[in-house]
Amino acid sequence: MTFEAVKNKLDSYVMPTYSRFPVALVSGKNATAKDTEGKEYIDFTSGIGVNCLGYSDEKWAAAVAKQAAAIQHTSNLYYSPVQAELAEKLCRISGMGKIFFCNSGAEANECCIKLARKYGEDVLGIKEPEIITLKNSFHGRTVATLAATGQEMFHSMFLPLAGGFKYADASMEGIKSCVTGKTCAVMLELIQGEGGVIPLDKLFVHELRSFCTENKILIIIDEVQTGVGRTGAFYCYQNYGVQPDVVSSAKALAGGLPMGACLCSERLGGIMGSGTHGSTFGGNPVACAGALAVLERVSEPAFLKGVRSKGRYFAERLRAMDGISYVRGMGLMIGAKPKHGNPAEIAVKCAKNGLLILTAKDVLRLLPPLTVTKQEADRGLDILENTLSGKTM
Repeated sequence: MTFEAVKNKLDSYVMPTYSRFPVALVSGKNATAKDTEGKEYIDFTSGIGVNCLGYSDEKWAAAVAKQAAAIQHTSNLYYSPVQAELAEKLCRISGMGKIFFCNSGAEANECCIKLARKYGEDVLGIKEPEIITLKNSFHGRTVATLAATGQEMFHSMFLPLAGGFKYADASMEGIKSCVTGKTCAVMLELIQGEGGVIPLDKLFVHELRSFCTENKILIIIDEVQTGVGRTGAFYCYQNYGVQPDVVSSAKALAGGLPMGACLCSERLGGIMGSGTHGSTFGGNPVACAGALAVLERVSEPAFLKGVRSKGRYFAERLRAMDGISYVRGMGLMIGAKPKHGNPAEIAVKCAKNGLLILTAKDVLRLLPPLTVTKQEADRGLDILENTLSGKTM
């Protein structure tokens, strides 16, 4: 199929909810992808942070194929050995006590929200409990997670929003100004990805943890984008030296298959009892097999050390570019502010030159596979530098 044939068919039958680049990818290896016309691209997006092991990782593909050939789905009416193994390993790596499996980041955050509200009612005795989220946050596109998102630009077309949320500045003064007798939880991203790759201040996070503990308020950390090795620790909160009460995880968790998870501390493990929540596909055996292959690699200290080293290299190269004014982020979650030009327009030019890159607010956003090689990194960064300087390729 040619690109035009793919584009015409997709445009004819799929709702126009995405602004797509003029690229149709058909194959790839690690951080290098190939389109319908045979053109190669260096991919610094990894499917928006999903393909943590890159394209077509052999061990991951073998694990997925083996499970698919054995049994592909059973539903959660029955016990699953592969789901049990994944739950145990993920709880141990995260330091959490219990887990609920679902299919996406938004679903994982929905579970976090329901758990916090039930905690508020069952444990704190609050009727209609409230959750505080941060301004400039992003937690998903479902009705509830859209309401949890602290950006009005996402709200305007879908009013009325679900109630029960307040939006605070990322400071203790901001949090305290929103706390009432109905507050059951504070929900936050440690690095606001869609908000512009903005890391939260570590002192603020530690003060918030102490404040919430003293006031029996839960801390929910949204690790949908920051988790599974992206920032150089398995979960970003491990870089910050805090332990949340509830965590959402998704994107890279199954290495390219739909999977989300809500993890909670041992003391909260019984809050969501039988019938309070569910998912037909949550904990699907094939997705669990993919996730186990991811955990086997990404949880290793040497692998995470490599992510931190690669992140420093990317940041150094970016800071040395004349077309970049500043760089922020952590590990391989990087935001680079161009000195001139619109980030979205720059991303389109990069794609034409053979580099796939993301944007977030005023920055170019880089989420390369955690397995990106130095050769791939250099090739992609060279394309970016040449694009920023206006060179044709």
